[in-house]
Order: sequence, then structure tokens, then C-alpha cells
Amino acid sequence: MKLSDYVIDFIVKEGVSQIFEFIGGAITHLLDSTYDRDDIHCVSVHHEQTAAFAAEAYARINGRLGVAMATSGPGALNMVTGIGSCWFDSVPCLFITGQVNTYEYKFDRPIRQIGFQETDIVSVVKPLTKNAEMVVDAAQIRYQLEKAVYLAQSGRPGPVLLDIPMNIQRAQIEPDHLPSFYVSDEYRRLEDSRPTCDSAALAEVVQLIGAARRPVILVGGGVRTAGAAAELRQLVELTGIPVVHSLMGLDALPGDHPASFGMIGSYGNRYSNMTLANCDLLLVLGSRLDTRQTGTRPDTFARAAKKIHVDIDPLELNAKVQVDLAVRCDVREFLAGLNGLLAGGHMYDLSPWYEVIKGFRAKYPTHGAVSEFAAVDPNLFLGKLAEHSGCGDIICLDVGQNQMWAAQSFRLKDDQRMLISGGMGAMGFALPAALGAAKAAPGRRAVVITGDGGLQVNIQDLDTIVNHRLPVKIIVLNNGCLGMVRQFQDMYFDGRQQSTVIGYGCPDLVRVAEAYGIPSLSIASLDDADQVIASVLASDGPTLLEVKLEQTTCVNPKLVVNRPIEDMSPHLERKELASDMLIELVEEGDVPK
Repeated sequence: MKLSDYVIDFIVKEGVSQIFEFIGGAITHLLDSTYDRDDIHCVSVHHEQTAAFAAEAYARINGRLGVAMATSGPGALNMVTGIGSCWFDSVPCLFITGQVNTYEYKFDRPIRQIGFQETDIVSVVKPLTKNAEMVVDAAQIRYQLEKAVYLAQSGRPGPVLLDIPMNIQRAQIEPDHLPSFYVSDEYRRLEDSRPTCDSAALAEVVQLIGAARRPVILVGGGVRTAGAAAELRQLVELTGIPVVHSLMGLDALPGDHPASFGMIGSYGNRYSNMTLANCDLLLVLGSRLDTRQTGTRPDTFARAAKKIHVDIDPLELNAKVQVDLAVRCDVREFLAGLNGLLAGGHMYDLSPWYEVIKGFRAKYPTHGAVSEFAAVDPNLFLGKLAEHSGCGDIICLDVGQNQMWAAQSFRLKDDQRMLISGGMGAMGFALPAALGAAKAAPGRRAVVITGDGGLQVNIQDLDTIVNHRLPVKIIVLNNGCLGMVRQFQDMYFDGRQQSTVIGYGCPDLVRVAEAYGIPSLSIASLDDADQVIASVLASDGPTLLEVKLEQTTCVNPKLVVNRPIEDMSPHLERKELASDMLIELVEEGDVPK
């Protein structure tokens, strides 16, 4: 059979029904092999970055694998941001690029290029993938595909790339005679090195939980990556331990669950940071504890607590925060083992601790009863949007102020998902993510929350949303600037707003969306917000709602440099902060004025 047909058969057998792509000459054989098939479809987008982000979202919703394809040269390079996004956020995706014929490729010759659009994409993406290979022997296609998908899905998941030259794509192969990766010594070595949970460590965790009076679970994105949301919920219901979330861990336990106490970190909820700061036991599940969580003073992070860190990647353990017990283990396996030890045991009386942290939430809501903004308070608006959203909705956040407002105030319901570009933090993520999510879960509604800047990055694929008649609702928080960096400039650059306000522009987004055939409307106050939100969410097909904000609208609270996470801006009086804390404050002399 033709090798390109074999590749498509392989992808179908992996449970993938959608390939996200932007065609070019070097992948024409591969895409032609999908023609007239009813078990797999091409989603033709208008930019390869969209294809990569859509494949990431598809993988995160289907729980297995996403696939994107691009032609050689510019097509392959345009996917790099999306490949990096999968790398940083541990998403299993297979990226396939076309390449010039092997007899046109330069290999080790010290020249820049021989074939048209020839580019060494393998060398470019090696630091951002678990495996990247050019297939130069048609007889190795099965081995390379099996190896790539195994690596993408095993251990800490991530992206892989296969670069397939055109003459290899069109080669004739004997499928029954192709060597398999799964009978190789390489596979056996990888399987033998897989970590297992230490039973002694599990027993120690049980003892630490039993001794704690103010325990907290910090849920990272690794809980979703490991498919461990059900095991997490079981642990919470067995123990009653309250949960705080990293940005990537927001949808591992619904925000309306009684044990869920919001997002921590630099842009977290003040009450969430206060909860973590005062705990005496911190169980960290699948989080890399980056600076956006700990602040720039990791030595002050959960400083009164015994700290347990569970992660599949040994390089993340004790890398940024020194812990009392580091457990290298798959989070799902860890939670299953822990729940087994706890099942049938006594319930823990954490009612005094819950009274404290409920008090934090009541005293320090993310928005007050009266808005500080004359027009629309984005936290209030997103709280309303959350109330009107439905179970099963997939919330896709862009990057910028809109992301932080949503992370603070959009309380997720049961069976909702929230897709976020975490480590890469790429503007333009939300619209392609909604495309991929809607294709992975037909019938479920995808809600895009973006800013005017983020929407413009991949605005061309509004057309793809329309062509596929997808139920995507696009909420644009429009403050007429690049607000996150503008807020940073106002704080640290004396308000010099170069390139965020000065030099930045935005068209009439309602008219643009309508030109693509998307019904659109705009609001500038919260007076009719409930009615408008309900109407937008109930409409058929894609709809765009622009929410006009004041240009000066800020994300609050916010952690500034060199402060512990409980001491957020706007800063509380030291006496008030001290009265709320159950542990000693960081010495005032250590905190910059």
C-alpha cells in the first residue's frame, strides 16, 4: 500500500477522527489519503498556528491524542508556537510535517538549502518535543509512528514530530512486513524505567494527613493530564481536605464544589492565597510550582506547612520549592493508592479550619459589592457568565487580563472544562482551542473568553468556525489596548504605554465578525448583561459578544515582586494582615516599601 495511506490508517486506529491542517505541496499525499474516508476528516484552517492549538485542545478533551499537519518550511515553522505550548503544558500531540524529497535535502552538507521550502524542522523543534525524527526509510514508518505516539502519551506527556519527505510519503510498502517498536529493545528499556509509587511514601502521606489540622491540596494541571479528576474527587470526599488550584488545575475539581477555594498565585484570589499561606500541610499534585504560583519568594511559600510534592517528572521535584516528601509517581496511580489506604478510615474533623477559610472568602472576595470601574467590572461580568453557562461547556481562555479575570471569577460547574495556554502563554490560543474542543466533543458548547488583542492574532479562523457551523460563543473583553502589559507599564514604567496603547489598534470587532457571517452584539454596561448573556448562549451556531471596558481596567488583586503570596496589592494594612494570619508574618524589613 501507499505509505501515506498507512499513516492515515494508523492515526484512525489511535482514536483520532480529525486532522487539523493547512495544506501545502509537501503534505498533499498525506491529505489526499484522507479523501473519501468517513472515519477521519480534515479541518482546513487558515494558519498553521491555529492547527497546532486546535490539535492541543482536541487532545485535552479526547484524553488521548491530537494530530496536526503542515507543509515544509513556513508551514512547519508556523506550528512551532503550538508545539511549544504542548511541550510546556504536557499535552500528547503528533505533529506531522511534509519535507522535500530526500534527494533534494541537504542533510550534513554545509549549505543553507537545496529544495524549495526545505527547512530542518527536526533540529528546530527538538528542544520542544519528546521526540522529533525525519523518516528517511519507508520501511521504518510503523516503528517511527508507534514510537512517537508511545512517547507522546507515556510518563510526562508531550508533543512529538515526524518529518516525512515527499518521496517517502508516496513510497509503496508491505504493511505486514514492517518492524514494530513494541517488540524492540528500545521499548523494553523504556517500560522497565517507568516509575511506580513507593508504598512507604503512601503510608507516610496517610500519617501526615492524620496529624494535620489545616491541610490543603494544591491541584496542578498534572491531575487532568493523568486523567485523575475522579480520584482527586474521591480523596476530597474521603478526607474533606480543602483544595486550591493552580491556573492549569482549575478544572480538575469544579469551582462550585464545597471544598474548592479558588486559584492561588500572582493573580490568584486573595482568599485562596491566604488559605495556602496558613496551612500546616500542603499536598501538591502535578504542579511545577512556578513563580506565577509561589511569587518571587519561594522560601516564604507555605512556610509553616509540611510539604508533599507528587509529580511524574523527577526534574520538577525540589526544583523550585524544597519539600518534606517528594514522590515521583503518576498522579492517578498515587491517588488510587492513597484512596485505597484511606477508604474505610475515619473522617477528619476540619470544621475549625473551614470556618477560617470560609471567613477569608467572605472577607476578601475578588470583587466588591460596588465596582471600582464606572462601566463594566470584568470580574462581576465573568461571574454572571459562569452562572448562565451550562454543564458540559468547554471554556477556552486566551492570554492577558481576560485570562486572569476568568481564572479568578468564572466558577466552573460540574462537567465543565477550562482550556488554558499555561507555560507558553500564547495570545491567540482561545479561538483555535474552541475549534479543536468543539471537534473533539460534538454537541458540546465552547465558550471563548478573549481580549481584543488576543482575538486579532488568529481572527482569520472565525471563517473555519463558521464553515463547520460550530457552537462557539466568543466573548471579547475589549479595553482597546494590550491590557496586561499596559498594567505592567503603569506599575513599573511610569505609565509609558508604548505599543500597548501608543501604536496599538483594533477594528470594529462586531462588524468584522458579521463580515464572517457571525451574529454579533456589544454591551458597555452590566444593566442588561444577564439578558444578553442568556441570549448569546442560547443562540444557534457561533455568536460574538463584545464587552466594552474602560482602558484603565486592571487585574486585582496582584502579587508584586518580593512579597509573599498572602501580601497582595492593593496591600492590606500590616495590622489587618497580621490579625488574619495564623502564622507569623514575613518580617517587614524583608518586604520592600
